[in-house]
Amino acid sequence: MLSSPLQTFAPPVGLFNVLHSSGISNGMVVEWVLYIVFTFWALYTIVAIYHWVKYSHASLVAFPAIALHLFISIALIVYAFSGTLL
Repeated sequence: MLSSPLQTFAPPVGLFNVLHSSGISNGMVVEWVLYIVFTFWALYTIVAIYHWVKYSHASLVAFPAIALHLFISIALIVYAFSGTLL
């Protein structure tokens, strides 16, 4: 058990000094990280949907589950990029 209180997270100061000196803002870094996450999500979703439809096309759950996954994921992505939902 810890005897001292938890310390808050402090990002590496050196990284921000390099980014600010090269003209890159924190917002731009967050935006590009979100683009990378979105790209990974899109590729993973396409592969997962392909395999699910190919191997369990007879399932009554497949298409509603895919639709629900896409709806919730797109809502979260819109929220992440804009800060507001719909």
